[in-house]
Amino acid sequence: MKKTKTEDAVGQILCHDITQIIPGVTKDAVFRKGHVIREEDIPVLLSVGKDHIYIWENNENMLHENEAAEILYRFCGNKNMSPGAVKEGKIEVIAECDGLLKVDRKKLNALNHLGEMMIASRHGNFPVKKGDKIAGTRIIPLVIEKEKMRRAEEVCKGDPIFELKPFVHKKVGIVTTGNEVYHRRIEDAFTPVLKEKLAEYDTEIIGHRISDDNPERVTGFIMELLDLGADLILCSGGMSVDPDDRTPLAIRNTGADVVSYGAPVLPGAMFMLAYYNRKIPIVGLPGCVMYAKRTVFDLVLPRIMADEILVKEDLDSLGEGGLCLSCSVCTFPNCGFGK
Repeated sequence: MKKTKTEDAVGQILCHDITQIIPGVTKDAVFRKGHVIREEDIPVLLSVGKDHIYIWENNENMLHENEAAEILYRFCGNKNMSPGAVKEGKIEVIAECDGLLKVDRKKLNALNHLGEMMIASRHGNFPVKKGDKIAGTRIIPLVIEKEKMRRAEEVCKGDPIFELKPFVHKKVGIVTTGNEVYHRRIEDAFTPVLKEKLAEYDTEIIGHRISDDNPERVTGFIMELLDLGADLILCSGGMSVDPDDRTPLAIRNTGADVVSYGAPVLPGAMFMLAYYNRKIPIVGLPGCVMYAKRTVFDLVLPRIMADEILVKEDLDSLGEGGLCLSCSVCTFPNCGFGK
């Protein structure tokens, strides 16, 4: 770049955006890259602190920030995503559908470790909606050596850093357990909560059964709902270690493969996950899901809805960040729970 005194820059072409910040009013480019500087622009440039202007001089070994940002975007992934407009050397990655965001943390960290470039994103394993920002990219300086971008390309070769897995339609069967509900001593307060959470996704409830604590009856209802075509079974109640809480036994008796009975999450430690025929989730939900605002169910459900097959290590990794602070005003997922 060539450094030119602002008062002498009339007729020169800007090689970068010039940003103007007025607190509470605007933060935007007052002049864009490629703008031909006019006499009347000089006072504006001086008012934003530009005593000198840098004019782009072609160098075959260097890349401008906008070109570099476009290269960084290519590392992010294109399926179900699209780029925003290049602005001040930044490109945003935009979701093109509702889905589950997956992040290759190892690759993301390796790129950011290179220096002079960055990609910032949302947390992985959380849902995003169409139109949401997933990530943003830019280089730190105005220009960067092509060789550094080649090193970045080597770090990011193979699969992209981000994947957006669309949510799929699920036919859900619900089995409510407990003598107190079965004999109508109390009203079923669990199922309305489940219906509310399921309504956030593309689901249909194809059957709801209420059982006492007899594990054979619970198992029978699960199998009945599976025969009806359910591809997700939710069992509520009977999940504690009390001798008369038999839902875990009933789930095991279906022949499903149990991933885990227990998760390092509060609320939700007595959570159970199994897969019938290695693909249909059968979920045992502890009582906290009925009364706590957010629980382990909120961390696992988005991944189930994206057809992920979870393993025990997925649940084990929830320990760090797995303590919900039960804030008086819940801001989930814009908080530390599950992160």
